[in-house]
Amino acid sequence: MKSNHKDAMNPITEDDIANYLSNTPDFFERHAQLLAQVQLTSPHGNRAVSLQERQAEMLREKIKALEHRVMDMVRHGTENVVTADRLQRWTRGLLTMRDPRALPTRIAGDLQTLFVVPQVTIKVWDCDTSYLHEPYAQQVSEDMKALATSLTAPYCGLNAGFEVASWLAEPQAAVSIALIPLRPEPEAPAFGLLVLASPDAHRFNAEMGTDFLERIAELASAALSRLRA
Repeated sequence: MKSNHKDAMNPITEDDIANYLSNTPDFFERHAQLLAQVQLTSPHGNRAVSLQERQAEMLREKIKALEHRVMDMVRHGTENVVTADRLQRWTRGLLTMRDPRALPTRIAGDLQTLFVVPQVTIKVWDCDTSYLHEPYAQQVSEDMKALATSLTAPYCGLNAGFEVASWLAEPQAAVSIALIPLRPEPEAPAFGLLVLASPDAHRFNAEMGTDFLERIAELASAALSRLRA
C-alpha cells in the first residue's frame, strides 16, 4: 500500500520514460514490434508517419542544413579572396606612385572604385609646407583633428551631422559613414582622416567588424607619411 501511495503522489513523467529508454538500449530489441507501430506527425503536413520515416526526414533536414553551411563557407571564402585581391591591387598602386602630392587623391579614388564605396574623401594635416595649399590639407578644424586623434578604432555608424560630411561631394547622401583615423603608429596623434560614406544606412554600422578598415588605415598612413613635415 505504501508503494502504491508513493506512485500516486509521484506519477511517471515523460522525463522518466525518456531516461529509462536512454539507459535501457535493449528495450526495443525485446519489443521490436513497437518501432513499427509508433506513428508520428510529419513536420511537412498533418499526415502520420512511421518512426523510421520521421528519422529519415530529420536526417535529410540535418544534411540540408550542413549543405547550406558549406555553401556559406564557400561563398565567404570566395568573397575573402576577392577582397584580398582588391587590397593587393590597391597596395600595389600606392607603392608605384611617384608623386607624393597625388597620393591622397589616388587613395580615395582607388578605394571608391575597387571597393565600390559611393563616396570617399581624405584630409591630411601637419603636412610639409610644399603641400599646404593642396585641397586635402585645408579646411580641417581643430575639433575634427581632436576627434580623429580620439578614435582608437574606425567609427562606423549613422552620420550624426559630422563636420566631415561637408568634405564630401554629396553631403546629403552620406547616411552611414566610416571615419578612419590615420596615424604614423598606434599611440600617436592622428595626422589625417579617411572618410567613407554611403546612402545605405546599413553599409557602415556599429556592429560591423573593423579589422579590414584598420588594415586600410595602416597602409594609407604608411603611404601618406611621405607628405609629413
